[in-house]
Amino acid sequence: MTETTGRPTRRGRPGHDREDVIRAGVQLFNQQGYDATSVADLTTHLGLTKSALYHHVESKAQILEIALDDALGGLESALQDALQRPTPAERLTAIVDGAVRVLTERQPQVTLLLRLRGNSAIELAALERRRRFDHTVTDLVREAQAEGLVRSDLDAGVATRLIFGMINSVVEWYRPDGPVDPELLGAEIRTVALDGLRPRHDAPQT
Repeated sequence: MTETTGRPTRRGRPGHDREDVIRAGVQLFNQQGYDATSVADLTTHLGLTKSALYHHVESKAQILEIALDDALGGLESALQDALQRPTPAERLTAIVDGAVRVLTERQPQVTLLLRLRGNSAIELAALERRRRFDHTVTDLVREAQAEGLVRSDLDAGVATRLIFGMINSVVEWYRPDGPVDPELLGAEIRTVALDGLRPRHDAPQT
C-alpha cells in the first residue's frame, strides 16, 4: 500500500509495523463497518496503546484513505492497461481480467470500497473515483457495441453494471487459500459475462 496524502511515512515499532495496523483496520472495518469501529477497537485488536497506534497512523480515517487508494489505484491501473490495447474486444477483455485480478489480490481493500456509504469526505472522494472508472468502462462497452461485439439492444451502462455485478460478487465467496485459481477465475467470468453479451445472429438488433 502507498501513502497518498503527502505526509511522511512513519516507521513502525517492534511487534507491529504500519502494514499490520492498516491490515487490521481494514479487517475490522469490513467486519463491523467503518463508522462502528472505534480507535479503542483497533488498539484492542492489535494489543497496542493509543499512542503506539498513532505512531503508525494519524487516525482511523487515514487507514480508510490508504486502503481505498490501494483498491482504486489497482482498478485504475488495470483500466489504463486496458485502454492501451489496440481493439475494442481486447480492451474489454483486458479490463474484465484486470478487475478480477485486482479483486483477488486486494480483496479486503476492494470489499471495503464496495461497502462505502459516502458518510465522509474520504468516502465521497473514493466514490467519485469509482464513478469515473465505471463511466470509462461504459465507454469501452459502447466501443464494443459499435464493432458488433456486444448486443446493441442493451444499454451500455446496464451492461457494465451487470459485468461488474458478477465480478464484485466474488468478494463474498473467494478465498485466497481456496481451490479456485484466480487466473482461471478471470477467464471463467469473462466467458460467462462477455459471451452472454454477444449478439445473436437470429435476434433483432436496434
